[in-house]
Amino acid sequence: MTTMAAPSRIMAGQRAIDSHRTNGESESLPTLLSRLGDNVMQLVESQLTLLKVELKEEARAYVTSGVLIAIGGMVALIGFALANVAVAFGVSTLFANTTLGEPAQFALGFVITGVFYLMVGGIIVWAMKNRLKKVDLVPDTFVEELRKDKQWLKNEL
Repeated sequence: MTTMAAPSRIMAGQRAIDSHRTNGESESLPTLLSRLGDNVMQLVESQLTLLKVELKEEARAYVTSGVLIAIGGMVALIGFALANVAVAFGVSTLFANTTLGEPAQFALGFVITGVFYLMVGGIIVWAMKNRLKKVDLVPDTFVEELRKDKQWLKNEL
């Protein structure tokens, strides 16, 4: 069901009521109230369907962003672990001979790799955080449709 389905059905019902009025026939109050009740039920059903669709889309965006944030966090964690191993190798070489040996070379390799992973993970987390900020929790289309329906009901009653 599309967003415009319920209001168009309601408008069709309104045209049917108007055509009866122009023919000079007047319907009984119970018939009019029954028709109004049916139209309101159709309206509520369409609004609930719209709400479900919007919430599903937003949930999908949050899950996708959450998974990518978790992946970025894991990449950053790998970088942090590698940087810590490199720092340990680096510190151990400071207490050994002052000439750089094989452990210092390993430490330099770990530092470069660790910094690379930290940067990649940080960029992923930052990008997904900003993307998540842009997702609006309020279902705008649903709220706008409710405002229109409220105005329509005020005009009809």
